[in-house]
Amino acid sequence: MSFSVAKRKQYIEKMKEEILDLLIIGGGITGAGVALQASASGMKTGLIEMQDFAEGTSSRSTKLVHGGIRYLKNFDVEVVADTVQERAVVQAIAPHIPKPDPMLLPIYDEPKATFNMFSVKVAMDLYDRLAGVLGTKYENYTLTKEEVIEREPQLKKEGLLGGGVYLDFRNNDARLVIENIKRAAQDGGYLASRVKAVGFSFDGNGKISGVKAEDLLTGDQFEIKAKVVINASGPWADNVRGLATEMEIIPQLRPTKGVHLVVDSSRLHVPQPTYFDTGKNDGRMVFVVPREQKTYFGTTDTDYTGDYERPEVTQADVDYLLEVVNSRYPEANLTITDIEASWAGLRPLISGNSGSDYNGGNNGKISDESFNQLISIVEKFQKKEIERLEVESALKHLEDSLSESENNPSSVSRGSLLERSKEGLLTLSGGKITDYRKMAEGAMREIQRILKDEYDSGFELIDSKNYPVSGGEISPENAEEELKQLADEGIAKGLSEEEALYLAHLYGSNVAWLFERIDEIKPAEYLTLAETLSLYYALEEEMTLTPEDYLVRRTNHLLFMRDSLDQVKEGVVAAMADYYHWTGAETKEYREKLNETIAKSDLTELKGRGPQNGYIQHDTTIQ
Repeated sequence: MSFSVAKRKQYIEKMKEEILDLLIIGGGITGAGVALQASASGMKTGLIEMQDFAEGTSSRSTKLVHGGIRYLKNFDVEVVADTVQERAVVQAIAPHIPKPDPMLLPIYDEPKATFNMFSVKVAMDLYDRLAGVLGTKYENYTLTKEEVIEREPQLKKEGLLGGGVYLDFRNNDARLVIENIKRAAQDGGYLASRVKAVGFSFDGNGKISGVKAEDLLTGDQFEIKAKVVINASGPWADNVRGLATEMEIIPQLRPTKGVHLVVDSSRLHVPQPTYFDTGKNDGRMVFVVPREQKTYFGTTDTDYTGDYERPEVTQADVDYLLEVVNSRYPEANLTITDIEASWAGLRPLISGNSGSDYNGGNNGKISDESFNQLISIVEKFQKKEIERLEVESALKHLEDSLSESENNPSSVSRGSLLERSKEGLLTLSGGKITDYRKMAEGAMREIQRILKDEYDSGFELIDSKNYPVSGGEISPENAEEELKQLADEGIAKGLSEEEALYLAHLYGSNVAWLFERIDEIKPAEYLTLAETLSLYYALEEEMTLTPEDYLVRRTNHLLFMRDSLDQVKEGVVAAMADYYHWTGAETKEYREKLNETIAKSDLTELKGRGPQNGYIQHDTTIQ
């Protein structure tokens, strides 16, 4: 199946001509998840995204599929249970994307520290039971101070008590989106990037009957008729809601900005993802994560009111993160000149939901009485005085004071909101990337009801827990082994083991498409054969329209392969210019836009300010 620029034109024509059962506004992870389930259920489905797929928010996360790390600190057992169960589902339907990567949590003797060595063990034991990993190689364990330092010699030794290690999963957020999108297209959906919703059409009763859209590549404006329209536009959800009414809307979202910085692993080496308090008594925690010979860390998480399309990393963001990381790794002495890449992204949090899904959030603390009950339950279970069912029953009724413990009746996962306006617009917002399938499933039940009750159209929903995304046709239990077997074909045809494995992990079962064409495709100028195969696949099968689409979202080249980017970008621009028959002026424009994106990621402007302009290049360690 092709999913190319030619298909994009066909999809737009289909959306102009036909009446859809469902039109989705937004091509991030939420919209992509809805599109997959709707298309697979036989609904005539369309999706429009005003940028590239995943460009707005879903390529700008911490790139982990969390098992409830943010909630462990508050012992919000229900949230952790929900999250680890859904994480397992996502790993099963996209086994080539989320990968197990245990997290190290160093424990310090500091005022207002999240955990001490006793409480972290209690939390991790509960976590493992809820995640079903007891007795496996991923079962948690604690480390002494000496063992933590042996594992991460650069960590601050003063005040270190020890550490805990528990299961988490690394993720490729943008790849998860595109694999959902491709599966929806494979099942008959019409999906197009760079098409913007600019208004709505209404029937005689004032109900939404479609969307007025603009093709941002051609300037063509047209109408898409649909029985149901769902707004899954992330941070833009309130803007889209505003298009449907002349009345002033009450904002539902409170976007926050998260920032991540990338340095070479030679400047900051960690053997595994590490998560710790900032040491600033501000309620935040910071991730430090190794990836492809690089190390990235974040986030800042601050309320955001600026340009949603281009959130930027500020000097304050850089100063904050360098101060925290240099405090925890005193010998690193990182400065802004060490930063090779960066990204800033928005989290579309629900207004008034104080149980926020970001590091700066604070759900409140569990009461002393409830905490003591929790400890007692765990101790009895460990002594085999009670059965697991009794533990689970007790936990369900455990009294706590966390604001998110009672879900909004209209939510379909914690921190999410599903609402239908009087004009008929469905809006699905909030949530976490881990919950995307569950959110989509909840929305699909409502869409199914509307189509049945209002249009007498019956659809049977798929079992989305067992419906793999594109590239996911491999066994979750044997993912690593099967990916290696897939890579062997590429090795047999002349690729290096490193190249073949990289492609297999990037594309999953779809990598066979690339390996089948090794003999047909010659390396493009400035590109290796493996890179050329990857680019050609992205153009033919992943609706890659610009160099940025490829270097930022179809791959992570801009973020984690900065060393080779300057050469590779020239090959990518030249190959795409040839593929799309760009004029000299068009090629120049695409190259300039790519260079602007690279400069923002490089923090060129901040680095160029110098000491006289507010940037002080020195050790920012907290003394």
